[in-house]
Amino acid sequence: MDLELQGKGVFVAGSSRGIGRSIARAFLAEGAKVVITGRDGAALESARAELVSESDASRVLCIQGDMTDPPQVEEALANASQVFGGLDAIVANVGSGTAKAGWELSRQDWESVLQTNLLGNMTLATAAVPHLITRGGGSLTFISSIAGHEAIGAPISYGAAKAALNSAVKSWSRQVGPQGIRVNVVSPGNVLFPGGSWERKLAERREFFERYIAAEVPLQRFGRPEEIAQAVVFLASARASFITGACLVVDGGQTRAM
Repeated sequence: MDLELQGKGVFVAGSSRGIGRSIARAFLAEGAKVVITGRDGAALESARAELVSESDASRVLCIQGDMTDPPQVEEALANASQVFGGLDAIVANVGSGTAKAGWELSRQDWESVLQTNLLGNMTLATAAVPHLITRGGGSLTFISSIAGHEAIGAPISYGAAKAALNSAVKSWSRQVGPQGIRVNVVSPGNVLFPGGSWERKLAERREFFERYIAAEVPLQRFGRPEEIAQAVVFLASARASFITGACLVVDGGQTRAM
C-alpha cells in the first residue's frame, strides 16, 4: 500500500530512542525526510547514526534541544522547514512516565508532570500549526497513553495529564480542520524497549510483571515500538485522509472500555 509519504517533510519530537526512534525509522522507510530531536546529545547521535545507516543521510536532520521550551521549539521547526522546504507532518512524542505514586502530591508534583506531558505538547502544537498552514495542510499526531483512558494503576498525575491531552486533541482537530490539518492521537499500552521503564521494571521484578502482562493484556505480551510507529505513520498518511480528532489505542486489548 502506497502511503504517499515519499519526499514529505516530517518532524518527530522525542525521537532519540524507543518509540520516537521507531517512528522516525518507519517514516524513513516510506521515503519521507525526517527530523529527529532529543535532549541527550549522545542518544541523539546514536539514533542519527543508526537511521543514516539504513537510509540516505540527506533525509535525516538531527536537532538537539528541549521540545517543551518555546524558543527552542520555534527555532527547531524553522530550521527543519528551511532545510526540507516545508513540513507536512508533525509528531509530538513529548512526555515522560516518571511521576510520584500515591495521592499525596504537592503542587510541584502536579506541575512537573503537567508541564512534561500536557503543556509541552501544547507548546509544540502551537508552534507547529503555522508551518502546516503554510504548507496548505498536513497532520499533527500526538503520543498519549492508555493511562489517559482508564485507571490502570499509573500515577494519578500522569493519567490526568494524558486524559487532558486526549481531550485537547479533539478540540485541536475542530479548530484547525478548516485549514486542512488533521489532528490525531495514538495511545500505546505497555511497550518494551531498551532503556525504557518496562526494561527497568522487569529487571527488578520480572516474574511479577510477566504475570501482570499475562493477566491484563489479552495478547499476553508487551508491545514493540515498531507497532506503535506503524499506527502513527498510517495516521499521518494519505490513507487516513478522512480521519481527524481520533484516538487510536494500540495496547494488545488491555483497555476494557469501548
